Amino acid sequence: MRTVEDWLAEYGTSHQHPWNKVLHWICVPLIVLAVLGLLAALPVPAPLRGRPLANWASLATLAALAYYAWLSPRLAAGMLLPLALAGVALAGIAALAPPLWRTCAAIFVAAWIGQFIGHAIEGRRPSFFKDLQFLLIGPLWLLGFVYRRLGLRY
Repeated sequence: MRTVEDWLAEYGTSHQHPWNKVLHWICVPLIVLAVLGLLAALPVPAPLRGRPLANWASLATLAALAYYAWLSPRLAAGMLLPLALAGVALAGIAALAPPLWRTCAAIFVAAWIGQFIGHAIEGRRPSFFKDLQFLLIGPLWLLGFVYRRLGLRY
């Protein structure tokens, strides 16, 4: 079983070039935002409509947080703020640029183009080609950097 340190170290091997890192700092949060927006735009079963947080994005967020807590409770706690900010941003996007799904689809495509440009510069394939779990590790890799800079353990 891999530890969070194992996951972050392996993810980091294909993210060494400074431009790839910059693009990941921009694109990974945008991809998370876009995925949550696309999930929030999906219809929910009739009995759940209109209830707060009763959407597919909330379910995915809870599942991701459970996975993060399994890897590192401290990093999972740290993900609460960025995920809450994503929820606030999505509410703003939904109000300013409806329909939500269309705006999030455009963000998703643009952010993935940025990711692939970064990996072309890096000269290495994205980690998720090796293991799809790396799609969830990307945000933790960024947060792990913040923790290390602040001297926090994870």
